[in-house]
Amino acid sequence: MEKFTTLTGVAAPMPLVNIDTDMIIPKQFLKTIKRSGLGKNLFDEMRYDNDGNEIPDFVLNQPAYRNAQILVAGDNFGCGSSREHAPWALLDFGIRCVISTSFADIFYNNCFKNGILPIVLPQDQVDALMDDARKGENARITVDLDSQTVTGADGSVYAFEIDSFKKHCLLNGLDDIGLSLEKVASIDAFEAQAAQSRPWV
Repeated sequence: MEKFTTLTGVAAPMPLVNIDTDMIIPKQFLKTIKRSGLGKNLFDEMRYDNDGNEIPDFVLNQPAYRNAQILVAGDNFGCGSSREHAPWALLDFGIRCVISTSFADIFYNNCFKNGILPIVLPQDQVDALMDDARKGENARITVDLDSQTVTGADGSVYAFEIDSFKKHCLLNGLDDIGLSLEKVASIDAFEAQAAQSRPWV
């Protein structure tokens, strides 16, 4: 998993509330177990018309936001079913951070396991960052995980809270497999000792 330390990038404004995982990646794209290739179908039903043509008004189809790495979103982002394909699709598109007033619990935890930083801020601060995001590609936002701050385009700094273990995992690029591999020496020692003491197993 790619480490998350500091990110400076374009933020796309998505003020809709209750964006659920089916909106993020519709059910017809859930047949794959690969984490790559889903970015083209991110927000598919909002991004494309019935003929597969881009809908120009949708934010990620606008030239200023095609390379957005941050989403500033409405309340209760990622609600609905617990599909892990939702963070896969966001990451494959290039989104590394989502800022909102609240997230659905399962989606929130899945983000950390896939290298995405979900940030919870008060409504007034999200509103300020939403205004920044609406200014387009010249209004860049900086997210610093180590200092736990978001810096808006005008220099305003907002502090956010994060669980220390989740922060450690993101800073070091550790998913569940990476965490297990950190203990590989202890696991090998245990297996060797177990083989000696219980050779019949």
